[in-house]
Amino acid sequence: MRVVCAVILAFEVIVIGLFIPVAISLEGMAPALASGLWGGMAVAALVLSGLQKYRPAHYAAWVLQAAFLFTSFLVSGAVLIAVVFVSLWVTGVIMGRRTDEMKAAHRARAEAEAAREAGEDGDVVTSASSRQTR
Repeated sequence: MRVVCAVILAFEVIVIGLFIPVAISLEGMAPALASGLWGGMAVAALVLSGLQKYRPAHYAAWVLQAAFLFTSFLVSGAVLIAVVFVSLWVTGVIMGRRTDEMKAAHRARAEAEAAREAGEDGDVVTSASSRQTR
């Protein structure tokens, strides 16, 4: 799950960064305001992308998704892009959790099978060695 979320955040860095010139040219927003708002969000997305292995960073990325969605109302047409990326985020989290659960179940099954085989092999070796001593 964390890898998928990191990739989505990395793509969001580009999209959020592209909101800056659009907000300045189309909406007439002050360059300092646009750069501070979406530039800060882009930097936060980049940092959080690299920190997705930590649980607090994952929760902070949820907050970033909400901020991304709410600030997209300031730029015309950006709401659609924000909804697409937030939908990708939610889908990535859901599918990533399912994949992690399947991997954990497969790993547990493989470990149980390996332990069972090791136990059977140990019995065979013990019985063979006991036959040699008789």
